[in-house]
Amino acid sequence: MKKLTLIFTLLIISCNSKVDQKKLHLLNGYWEIKEVTFVDGAKKEYSINSTVDYIQLDSLEGFRKKVDPKFNGTFETSNDAEPFKIRISNDSIFMKYTNDSNIWEEALISLEEESFSVKNNDGVTYKYNRFEPINITP
Repeated sequence: MKKLTLIFTLLIISCNSKVDQKKLHLLNGYWEIKEVTFVDGAKKEYSINSTVDYIQLDSLEGFRKKVDPKFNGTFETSNDAEPFKIRISNDSIFMKYTNDSNIWEEALISLEEESFSVKNNDGVTYKYNRFEPINITP
């Protein structure tokens, strides 16, 4: 049974479309989490987010930081940012994060103009949609 599960998992992974390295520039911008899929298949959806992720990538290095959107179209942020490097291995693309206390990677599963997904080392998948600000001006 374990062998069948392993074969099925490998088949699913191999059928996933590979992310085109030429599309990595699409990561730049503001993103909000939409859905988390856990290893057991359970999902958690997010309809409203108080923070969004800002990603800036230049060549194969970048950073990711949390920002708070405001109703006037601006963002409030701190100087905290998680630097990352893009690592490419066997036609897969990884976002490798390193800070003072930890090193971890997320595999880039999909990347389009308006969405992207990553899978962490624990097998949890995070789906993001491009953030669309609400601009309420008097």
